[in-house]
Amino acid sequence: MTGTTIDESRAAELRDKLANELKEAGFIRSPQVEAAFRTVPRHAFVPSDTPLEVTYEADSAVVTKRDANGMALSSVSAAFIQTAMIEQAELRPGGAVLEIGSGGVNAAMLAEVVGPHGQVVSVDIDAEVTERAVALLGATRYGDRVTVLTTDAEHDIPGFGPFDAIIVTAGAWDLAPAWRRQLVKGGTIVVPLRMNGVSRSIAFQRTNEHLVSTSSVVCGFVPMQGAGAHIDREFRLPDPSGHVIILRFDDGAPEDPALLNGVLATDRSEAWSGVTIPDGESFADLYLWFAGFLPGFCRLAAGEGTELVQKPQTWFPFGCILGDSFAYLSRRPAAEGTGIEFGARAYGPHGHDAAMAMVEQIQAWDTQARNRPEPTFAYWPTGHLPAQLPEGTAVLNKTHGLVTISWPTG
Repeated sequence: MTGTTIDESRAAELRDKLANELKEAGFIRSPQVEAAFRTVPRHAFVPSDTPLEVTYEADSAVVTKRDANGMALSSVSAAFIQTAMIEQAELRPGGAVLEIGSGGVNAAMLAEVVGPHGQVVSVDIDAEVTERAVALLGATRYGDRVTVLTTDAEHDIPGFGPFDAIIVTAGAWDLAPAWRRQLVKGGTIVVPLRMNGVSRSIAFQRTNEHLVSTSSVVCGFVPMQGAGAHIDREFRLPDPSGHVIILRFDDGAPEDPALLNGVLATDRSEAWSGVTIPDGESFADLYLWFAGFLPGFCRLAAGEGTELVQKPQTWFPFGCILGDSFAYLSRRPAAEGTGIEFGARAYGPHGHDAAMAMVEQIQAWDTQARNRPEPTFAYWPTGHLPAQLPEGTAVLNKTHGLVTISWPTG
């Protein structure tokens, strides 16, 4: 047997093994998506030096292009999120689907799902990315089943649509009006939506003039480019030794960041919530709760030499600003010896108040959202905003409308 034959045999073995794992974990739910995943040679769409074991890991994304600073611009998404998003789209044979963000492998799987009578259009703003996708789709015999275009998907795709589903494979801060225009009534948009720095792959179904979620999955994607790009605001806080903590704001940045000058030179305060998490239990929805309800919410990055880097097991990269003070999410061993307790540590003249603001939201999440069904997301375009919303609904303003997050009550 040649080396190529051995590689293909090994790839098929790993692909089937991964398909079984994804099915058991619930990411693959339908026969159509299962068959597509088992058919498409995933390894043919990643850089040739990528080990097969990495290609066929459930949670491994493979970067295919970086910018001059080494930041990822395009990648083959992790298998778990690719299959989950295709399932979210609820495509059927003969359907028409628009993929925003080209890589090749996802479009090939979509072609398998919709079959020979379906339509797959894949677009990307980067000509280098689309050229690569065209070449790889052609080499794997999907070239005549997928139309690849170089364009900014913030705008309508002339000559195509309407679509039964639109799948966005880049982190989007907002939903472009063009996506709703190109979607059939009752169609689905699957989008990795950034909400105050926290992302979910949300399946939105078009209901009259607004969109309502049918499912959501925790995810992370490279950010959208072009007209739909959104730049976070960033503040750098030096500590007395000259090291830096970076605060990043998706929205709601402080109006007067100068109030934080010298804040890391103040005494640190802390507060604890009494909310504990057993080992192995997910608390991803806590971050989403913060994104919706915690004033001054931000993400943290700690530079080398800072106290946070020296104590990596004591904090999480989320915080909040309260005027001249800031707090960050912290943890300590739970009293009973298993799991952790959440709390907040803070700096500034009103550090204790900032810590308590975070602790109060931890406690609210614990009583109102923890271990409950996933929240419902809705997108309300400008001009079609709701007259009123239920109490306790989080509202996030966007350029073309607003997003609401509603947790089940009772």
